[in-house]
Amino acid sequence: MVSQNVHLFNDTIANNIAYARNEVYTREQIEEAARMAYAMDFIEKMDNGLDTVIGENGVLLSGGQRQRIAIARALLRDSPVLILDEATSALDTESERAIQSALDELQKNRTSLVIAHRLSTIEKADEIIVVEDGYIAERGDHATLLAKNGAYAQLHRLQFGQ
Repeated sequence: MVSQNVHLFNDTIANNIAYARNEVYTREQIEEAARMAYAMDFIEKMDNGLDTVIGENGVLLSGGQRQRIAIARALLRDSPVLILDEATSALDTESERAIQSALDELQKNRTSLVIAHRLSTIEKADEIIVVEDGYIAERGDHATLLAKNGAYAQLHRLQFGQ
């Protein structure tokens, strides 16, 4: 699960990423997961790289950096079911675009449940369910929902100015 509320430990970045694994892992696997999550760019700038202790709940990291660690953790875990709960909410638009390809790769060949307000993170979904006031308002893929010109299409126009 990749959540908007990332839980990190007062430990190294490597150990926070590796926390996801039930079995033995290699340093190379951790580095690859961090690279795929576009986290190595900021990790390599830190004094101790992957061995940097990040403080209780990752206090030394920005919100976007914390989410990249959570994405790396999910990549390393390689679970058959993936839940993304506002996984890019703390990222700026440029970072989100970079990470979206990692998330696309992460979602391949697995069941994914994506909870999002940013439509850019769900446009490629097989099925989108629009919930309003606790009820299902619309259901379909991106193109179908745009064609319906309902709640999804309105939100799309607001976010993309079309």
